Amino acid sequence: MKQVFAFFYLPESDKDIEKIKSIFEKGQPDTKPKEDTKRYVYGLKGICDLFGVAHSTAQKYKDGILKDACYQFGRKIVVDVEKALALFAESEI
Repeated sequence: MKQVFAFFYLPESDKDIEKIKSIFEKGQPDTKPKEDTKRYVYGLKGICDLFGVAHSTAQKYKDGILKDACYQFGRKIVVDVEKALALFAESEI
């Protein structure tokens, strides 16, 4: 039976100890997001949070300057953040 003490795992066999040693020798795995992954925000709320604007302003941005960065499927809105920021930077607002 494995014992747990204050959120720490106490190994019971030499095999468990070897596993733990190998993990520490290898170091932590790289958990940083990949550079080629795209970031998206969803809905008008996502646009509001991204640009710090009101709901009505986010609607105007979606229909105007961010039109090429927004994809709408029925009621679902998906915004490519990188493209939206680039379009916003190019705009005259």
